[in-house]
Amino acid sequence: MPIHGSLFEDFQEKAASHQFSLQNKKMLKIDLRYGPVMARLGSMVAYQGDVRFENTGSGGLGKMFKSAMTGEGVRMMQCTGQGELFVADMASEVQVMYLENDMISVNGANVLAFSSSIKWDIHRLQARGAALTGGLYNVSLQGTGFVAVTTKGDPVALDVGSAPTFTDAQATVLWTAGVRSDIRVDTGGMKSMLRGGTGETFQMALTGQGYVLVQPSESVVEGAGGQAGSSGGLFG
Repeated sequence: MPIHGSLFEDFQEKAASHQFSLQNKKMLKIDLRYGPVMARLGSMVAYQGDVRFENTGSGGLGKMFKSAMTGEGVRMMQCTGQGELFVADMASEVQVMYLENDMISVNGANVLAFSSSIKWDIHRLQARGAALTGGLYNVSLQGTGFVAVTTKGDPVALDVGSAPTFTDAQATVLWTAGVRSDIRVDTGGMKSMLRGGTGETFQMALTGQGYVLVQPSESVVEGAGGQAGSSGGLFG
């Protein structure tokens, strides 16, 4: 018997003219004819054609050392071939941008994929001179090429230069070049601490010129002992 309904027409694959193109809000299509890409390990949901995957771990000895010491980092795979690759991450929304000799700093939990022409490294965020563990590590992406990040819900882009800007560290997705970050430890005072705290202990103070992208949800901290909803980890 024939299949009735418009399911296959409504959700048919969309043609693409660029290396990165959104199929919908939650799935990214990558055309590997434009060159290799780095994608989040395990993010492949489908592919067509000749696609090969190589687990690169945290990428190089320096990045692997940082990952081992902190429990943080982002595990990537190199994707090569001549096919079309479809990636997603837990049905999160996908945001695509093109960097032209520029740089952004991204929360490791939000990195989905980027062109192999983009240089990347893991860097530690500082809290008034003290090191923090449990999720306060970002990935710097620099160069020319496509970048895809995920957000939990529709994000908002705040102009840091227009007013003093503070964000929840785990709700902060990325910021652009020209923005400087600092982690503030805000206990809410002794009375607040005695009552269990405010839940907003670690805040990001952002200064300079550029934008910060904030999502309407706090990310689950990776490498924090498997505890969801961690409030930012401990002082190292």
